[in-house]
Amino acid sequence: MKESANATAANAEVVANASTPLLEATGISKSYRRGVRRKPLRVLVDANLALRSGEIVGLVGENGSGKSTFMKILVGSLNRDGGVLVRNGAFGYCPQEPILYERLKCDEHFDLFGRAYGLDGGFIDRSRDEIYSLLGFEAYRDVRVAELSGGTRAKLNLALALLPDPDILLLDEPYAGFDWDTYLRFWELAVDRRNAGSSVLIISHFVADEERFDRIVHLKDGRTEL
Repeated sequence: MKESANATAANAEVVANASTPLLEATGISKSYRRGVRRKPLRVLVDANLALRSGEIVGLVGENGSGKSTFMKILVGSLNRDGGVLVRNGAFGYCPQEPILYERLKCDEHFDLFGRAYGLDGGFIDRSRDEIYSLLGFEAYRDVRVAELSGGTRAKLNLALALLPDPDILLLDEPYAGFDWDTYLRFWELAVDRRNAGSSVLIISHFVADEERFDRIVHLKDGRTEL
């Protein structure tokens, strides 16, 4: 009976851990001050989001609704005015505007970002080869960013978010500029990440394939709605 009780307690702990959000944002608010009189412009009023293991979540809103502001707060690159943010896992971030260095080659970006993530050389090499294959741009590994098309830049931008094999993937308009084949590859990759237990957040101004998401959260007037 004691062994059974211990097993039951262990199982309960596993369930509890599984239900704990990898990322949870509660009551997030943000205002900007613009103009001569510095009148505050309220962008986020009461934005809430919980991301759990093994799900793909869409965050949808019109242009100017505050989606990118919310994303920057989630990744820690922008301070919030109010609310609580808790992250319980490592994250990878794919910004809407790629942060790339024109003079560096694709391979050099993997090395640079890998060191910033604190990854060892062997892990960087294995992850880089796998990502090149997944996104289909192996031929560009020795090409400088200045010579890449917009679509290939978008692939590299996404690849750098995938590099550390994160628990949480935060993707801001990740497939803008992708051709159809790459778009399908992206969704295969997203499903693989979900099946491996990661949480994937995709920000977009519209959702074309709603059935691909487990949940969709709408951002309107600075507030999130299911």
